[in-house]
Amino acid sequence: MKNKITFVLSLLFGLMFINAGLNKFLNYMPMPENMPERLMKVMGAFMEIGWLMPLTGAAEIIGGLLIIFPKTRALGALVCFPVMVGIILTNTVTDTSGFPIAAVLGAILVWIMYDNRAKYMPLIGE
Repeated sequence: MKNKITFVLSLLFGLMFINAGLNKFLNYMPMPENMPERLMKVMGAFMEIGWLMPLTGAAEIIGGLLIIFPKTRALGALVCFPVMVGIILTNTVTDTSGFPIAAVLGAILVWIMYDNRAKYMPLIGE
């Protein structure tokens, strides 16, 4: 049962990240009209740095794909972790309206990383 729950949560998490990454390249989801001014400034700064959004989008797509499959899930979680930290910080400091979704995604990622902790032990020295 635990494996099925982990698979479903990993699949949903991976699909959300793939969708967000593809949107950075294809711009198919419109920006909300009522975005706070602080968040508009932050997004404008991200767009000004020409390589940042494609790098984030590529990390989201690659991490999302890796996290879906059990064999590569631990690596996918490592790829998604820095992006998730940025998402949580943005939704904590700049605009808190998206924080509930970010918190749920962060909790899923932490659970996936905890579930794969044995695979990380060689990285930190047992």
